[in-house]
Amino acid sequence: MIIVASLLFIASCATQRSQPDSQLVHYYQAETQKPYDDVLAELEIAITEHNFRITGHSRVGKVIRERGSANFPEFDTIQFCNLTHAKALLEMSPHAVIHMPCNVVTYQIDGKTLIKTHLLPIDSDNDALNDFAAKMNQTLKDIVDFAAEQ
Repeated sequence: MIIVASLLFIASCATQRSQPDSQLVHYYQAETQKPYDDVLAELEIAITEHNFRITGHSRVGKVIRERGSANFPEFDTIQFCNLTHAKALLEMSPHAVIHMPCNVVTYQIDGKTLIKTHLLPIDSDNDALNDFAAKMNQTLKDIVDFAAEQ
């Protein structure tokens, strides 16, 4: 009886946050067999060709290797932004700052390079914001696909 009561008490204290679909982070991913440095170079080309400026590049895997883990695999994150797009997005919704800057990650696993980006939600109550997000998502997919092309 004490065990059952304890379990019921513990269960009643546990909270579970519900998260509407508009707050879920959706990702787009491609993979390639191309050399890793070629993928990074082509990501930079695709980003600039779509009129974005690279605002940061973290070579996480390289730094870990330099600190003594010689066989650590590649992991990179590239952040980028277009101020015209940023202004438009923030004017539609100041809360959309959570989606900035755009970000692409690359990493190696099982002999292939994965390229991944998060997509903006397209199911808000704001139709203009949804349209903007859908166009931006296509641009992000195009950038990832360009880097993955053989």
